[in-house]
Amino acid sequence: MTDTNPWQTATVVAIRPETARAKTFRLKLAEPTSYLAGQHFIVRLTAPDGYTASRSYSVASPPDETDEIELTVERLEDGEVSVFMHDELMVGDEIEVRGPIGGWFVWKGDAPAILVGGGSGIVPLMAMLRYARHLGRTDLVHLAVSVRSPDELLYASELDPAEQTIIYTRTTPAGFSRPAARIMGADLAPYVRADIDAYVCGSSGFSDAASHLLVDLGVPVHRVRVERFGPTA
Repeated sequence: MTDTNPWQTATVVAIRPETARAKTFRLKLAEPTSYLAGQHFIVRLTAPDGYTASRSYSVASPPDETDEIELTVERLEDGEVSVFMHDELMVGDEIEVRGPIGGWFVWKGDAPAILVGGGSGIVPLMAMLRYARHLGRTDLVHLAVSVRSPDELLYASELDPAEQTIIYTRTTPAGFSRPAARIMGADLAPYVRADIDAYVCGSSGFSDAASHLLVDLGVPVHRVRVERFGPTA
């Protein structure tokens, strides 16, 4: 049987810091690959002795006609793949990737959606927001992201508190109107409507809490799509 989603070589063409602990890697694929906002790729590293380690990372870039993708990777101290990518990977290096993967947690750009992310759970949701911008349909989506402090907010330069809901749970920027607190129903209520789909991504605890808030606000359970994650090395 032919593998319709084989491993391929990707070349690092750019690396940019997002926070002190997260970087975005722009990869040029060996073959142009179509994907949807919300999907992910597996990155595989192979040591000289043949040992391999692989991890899944959501695509942060919006779908378009290109042979490049962006993966945002948070550095975890005990992580085999994330530590190598942060500390060793350089522009011009090659790595193996496989994807895209996932068909349920995807936004195709044709329906209203509320996007709720916790911490690095913003990554696949950012692909959706960027895709909405690309289509000229930002009226279809609203992003709400929860982080502990301003220095942990991914894509800070692209987010506008007047257009996206930013929730700080521990410390806030000077003059920020909302006090530091966990995500609440009042943060999401203005953007919930009868025909909306909800996309929730974050830790298990965050995803459960956010999902319950959305259901309490009237979003049917079957319209709440959740992607949970634990520590990804």
